[in-house]
Amino acid sequence: KNRLAEDACTCVVVKDDAIYYARERGVKPLLTWLADGTDLQGFSAADKVVGKGAAFLYVLLKVRAVYAPVMSEAAIAVLREYGIELEYDIAVPAIFNRDRTGFCPMEQAVRDISQPAEALAAIRQRLAQL
Repeated sequence: KNRLAEDACTCVVVKDDAIYYARERGVKPLLTWLADGTDLQGFSAADKVVGKGAAFLYVLLKVRAVYAPVMSEAAIAVLREYGIELEYDIAVPAIFNRDRTGFCPMEQAVRDISQPAEALAAIRQRLAQL
């Protein structure tokens, strides 16, 4: 939590002495770690905003805990379903896009999805469309 605020990152994952930082927005860092095969099992994550799409990606990354200042209700449900510890400052019904003109594209992509692998495919497809 402290590193997220102090280091001006968008996402930080920590386990013992191992620390990974990201400054890219959205789910891109999570997708990169998945694609690279970065072993984050048992890590704790701090992320600026966690929606349902990011929650599914954290499930696939096998982190043990996720903190976010802002977390969607759907993300909370996903993390709880998969036994991932969670903490947030504000729960919101959904994550909005950066312009606040509608819902986040990743949130829309996984809205009706209930399985992490399906969510990953839907997120990748949506990113390809953007």
